[in-house]
Amino acid sequence: MAKIGMIGAGSWGTALTWLLTNNGHQVTVWSALADEITMLQEKHEQTSKLPGVILDDSVVFTTDLKAAVEGMDLLVLAVPSPFTRSTAHQLKDVVAQGQIIVNVAKGVEENTLMTLSQIIEEEVPQAEVAVLSGPSHAEEVGKGIPTTIVVGSKKKEIAEKIQGIFMNPVFRVYTSPDVLGIELGAALKNVVALAAGVADGLGYGDNTKAALITRGITEIARLGTAMGGRRETFFGLSGIGDLIVTCASMHSRNRRAGILIGKGYTMEEAMNEVKMVVEGVYSAKAALGLARKYEISMPIIEQVNLVLFGGKPAKEAVADLMLRDKKVEISDTEWE
Repeated sequence: MAKIGMIGAGSWGTALTWLLTNNGHQVTVWSALADEITMLQEKHEQTSKLPGVILDDSVVFTTDLKAAVEGMDLLVLAVPSPFTRSTAHQLKDVVAQGQIIVNVAKGVEENTLMTLSQIIEEEVPQAEVAVLSGPSHAEEVGKGIPTTIVVGSKKKEIAEKIQGIFMNPVFRVYTSPDVLGIELGAALKNVVALAAGVADGLGYGDNTKAALITRGITEIARLGTAMGGRRETFFGLSGIGDLIVTCASMHSRNRRAGILIGKGYTMEEAMNEVKMVVEGVYSAKAALGLARKYEISMPIIEQVNLVLFGGKPAKEAVADLMLRDKKVEISDTEWE
């Protein structure tokens, strides 16, 4: 049995708490929101964000960060990406030397263009930082539906330790050393999922969705490899796998927000309607910033930014994608 501190009590933190306690581990859940902790203490259920998933009586809930960190074998950082830095900053004074932090949020910081693990390493330099990602909706993990994800760490022994803690017959975990590639795939797919949702909201069909997924992963891989990620990562679980599930499922906040934008909602109206953090909105500007920094062509990412922040009509953005200059699909080979 491992002692685990779950830092964050939203839908994903709750689903992972359910998973880890079913694996026989002792979990302490922390939230900065006193009302949220009171609700969990009374109901053992995240009634607003993950109703129907009942947590074991052994789970401890607290607003005391120190109580959720000290003596833990593993910390899972499950706060939304916009709060990763502020939460990591709070962790700095309570995390022990060599303590493992597994980040499970997805995003890139807009003003610094840093991945979330890079932020954690900067704020909590004494920690060993890993990432857990892949096609894994909380709503399905919390029901024990078979799911496969990947854990990334620079150290093999840490990845294997996390793999052993999380893995069970319905939650398969692979390991990878490509932390950067995993995080970029996880963050940027949310932006493409917004585009897929917009296409749905406009009433387009499966052909359009397939094109966005296929060309979207091409853009993500193009940028990711330029930044030092491994190409195969983007065609694995945290790349094409996560992109497919996020573009296709109504569990996806990014797709749902995109659908509303396609129907004419503003970005703010769509986020208010979804009622949870839409990570792709926060990652869109960062993705465009990275594309410009590394001089990578990312037309889907560019159009999403114009729709979100430039007031461009969604239908016009799709038209501009379709009417771009003629291209070849495979550019690094010669015709016979």
